Amino acid sequence: MARFRRHGLRVVAFAGALVVLVAAGAGWWLYKKLDRNITTDASAAAELERYARERPDSLVRGARNILLIGSDTRAGSGNSQYGRDKGVQRSDTTILLHLAAHGRSVTAVSVPRDLMVNVPSCRKRDGTRTAPQFAQFNWAFGLGGTACTVRTLEKLTGIRIDHHVVIDFRGFKDMVDAVGGVRVCVTRPVRDRDAHVHLKAGARTLNGEQALGYVRARKSLGNGSDTERMGRQQQFLGALINKVQSNGVLLNPTRLYPVLDAATKAVTTDPGLDSLKDLYDLSRALRNVPTEKVQFLTVPRRPYRNNPNRDELVQPRADSLFKRLRDDKPVVVVPGDGQNESAGEEPAGSRRKRGASPSVTPTFTGTNAAAGACR
Repeated sequence: MARFRRHGLRVVAFAGALVVLVAAGAGWWLYKKLDRNITTDASAAAELERYARERPDSLVRGARNILLIGSDTRAGSGNSQYGRDKGVQRSDTTILLHLAAHGRSVTAVSVPRDLMVNVPSCRKRDGTRTAPQFAQFNWAFGLGGTACTVRTLEKLTGIRIDHHVVIDFRGFKDMVDAVGGVRVCVTRPVRDRDAHVHLKAGARTLNGEQALGYVRARKSLGNGSDTERMGRQQQFLGALINKVQSNGVLLNPTRLYPVLDAATKAVTTDPGLDSLKDLYDLSRALRNVPTEKVQFLTVPRRPYRNNPNRDELVQPRADSLFKRLRDDKPVVVVPGDGQNESAGEEPAGSRRKRGASPSVTPTFTGTNAAAGACR
């Protein structure tokens, strides 16, 4: 009987060890699969290396600046309904994500695609180079891809871009579906044929297809400008962050894997972010920031003086914002619709009496990740 027990214990121990090995093997296989999903943008890294001497320095250790680019390419499965792919893509959405040192805060700054800027000479896909030109910001992506966009923004702001992430239409839709949809407040009914979205007013949980239409719609919402669209994009990203942080996605392997699978398939990154570990470390850093410390705003801008359908920076407010980001100083964002910023006025809360000394910490209108719910 004792021999039988010892034999039984050995069988149980062997079986347990086998389960652990199988689980470890499966885990390693899944890890490698997710790791292979990520596309590395080696050409952009090589192009940026050619201009290493002219790029700004990183001034604060531990702070990071990541450029998020939403590509409007129609190439790829599921994207053809948004228009014919003409082989040229521009940045439909560009957001500078500043992660403060020690995880104090996250500031997401939208850069209007119609902002008039100086685009440097950039290398095109065919190897030829463009001439420097004064043009819309999103032309940089169409002319010279990610590297041209990074160099244009660095010259505009003086901020060193540490990493970049590019995501296309299909990737965005898959990520939203992977988290089970995102709940937003639709302030008025939406019926936009170009964006392929039809929504009733009120609190709505949007699937990937609806979410893409909602953040891209221009003609059917607001005044048709990019101003309100950037506001919706910021609101949606805040709601997405809330969804991921509040429903246990990051702590539930069965829910986390589909999100990671969709996210890793969706992105093209620089070599410094092209592994699952790199992206996990980034997501962990974002997760540890309190929701109220995740804030969104748009660069201070107004209609361009020579063309009201384009934008220009409002100075010196824009340079003040860029300097605070460069120096990793707090950026105070107060609720607002950005109208004061575009008019070049001081936002509410920053006014002072005539003759008084300037405020030590300027404020900018925007929102935070906790905002956006229907009241």
